[in-house]
Amino acid sequence: MKKIYSLILFAALAVGACAQNINKLIKQQDVTRVISTLASDDMRGRETFTPDIERAAQFIESEYKKIGLQPMKGDDGYRQNFTLTRIIPGKTLVSLNGKVLSADSAFVITSAASLAWTDTSNLRVGRITSDQDFRTEYRKYMSGNKKTLVLVDPKFSDYFKLLGDRYGKPTIKPKNSSDRQVVFAMGNFGDIRSIQVSSESKTEESPLFNVVGIIPGKTKPDEYVIFSGHYDHLGILPAVKGDSIANGADDDASGTTAVITLARYYKKLHNNARTLIFVAFTAEEKGEFGSQHFATTVEPDKVVAMFNIEMIGKPSKWGQNSAFITGYERSDFGKILQKNLQGTNFTFYPDPYPKEDLFYRSDNASLARVGVPAHTISTDQIDIDKLYHTVGDEVSTLDMANITSTIRAIALSSRSIVNGTDTPTRVAKLER
Repeated sequence: MKKIYSLILFAALAVGACAQNINKLIKQQDVTRVISTLASDDMRGRETFTPDIERAAQFIESEYKKIGLQPMKGDDGYRQNFTLTRIIPGKTLVSLNGKVLSADSAFVITSAASLAWTDTSNLRVGRITSDQDFRTEYRKYMSGNKKTLVLVDPKFSDYFKLLGDRYGKPTIKPKNSSDRQVVFAMGNFGDIRSIQVSSESKTEESPLFNVVGIIPGKTKPDEYVIFSGHYDHLGILPAVKGDSIANGADDDASGTTAVITLARYYKKLHNNARTLIFVAFTAEEKGEFGSQHFATTVEPDKVVAMFNIEMIGKPSKWGQNSAFITGYERSDFGKILQKNLQGTNFTFYPDPYPKEDLFYRSDNASLARVGVPAHTISTDQIDIDKLYHTVGDEVSTLDMANITSTIRAIALSSRSIVNGTDTPTRVAKLER
């Protein structure tokens, strides 16, 4: 019994000493500096394809350079450049039952060059009624490639306006995509007896770039551990009380800050067995296009784990010193992390929001689709977060202590994976 007690005491002391080291190497003032820069008004919301995201990328590159990260082989410095086809929307007309709808009452989502509906044959008609969850129903109607008309109750005018503004701007056409055709119309409609839709658009090839740096592994350089977050956000939205900048402080300057902070931490430790890849993804808000491209540049079987970090700016539903892991049940990734936190007061929980489908809604999904134990760590109370995707997501609303403690917990909990001791089980390749 004395021997067992001694071992337990030794393990507790080791964790305590490691935690003290973490507190010295990961400081709240450094976290505050990085996130305050990324989410400043000067960055104007970091929207993909704008000069604003260029400024954000330059800042991240400067941090990587100061830390001493190496570029990934084959990349142009820290930039992982690629192009995608953008759809530039043109003039659109929507008429239902002989009545032409106003521009703020209808919008079209399509990857086709043109749309011309003149009858209701082969038309799927859906409704989002006042007693339904808008986000759930929206995602349902966006799946598949059937010609679809979605009638939306005026109760959801705020959501409708946000989507209309988004799809009124240029959007990205997914590679190998079908020509999706979805029309959203807001109002109180009876049966649809007649329909007329016309829409013209053009396409152009546009550049994008992830920002990637690495620390080569000391003894297992061909095994990779990824730390990631997305650095893009929504840019400029309709003004609310004079503010039109969607700063994206929590979403996801907080995650990108974690990536930079963890890179600095592991560079100082200089003892990683496996190669560490630190990546700030672009175009997550457009459909996870940055991570989808990144997934084609690494051999999935060499990626041991992916720590994707998304929205850690506020305490979770369990309070301070806690976070959740999406897809917890899909591998033993979460169990390994929690094992490494024994002796601390931090707890990782399974995702408490299964209806939100969060495992598929962040950049981890791009790697999980090919079997990588890729999970997102978050603290956001997504079911009640009123600042999500609004101009209110500002640095002033964040809890810097929460961000710092979560980053420290990720650093502590990842150490056995980084040093090659633990290897999470693979996830089943995703069906979508």
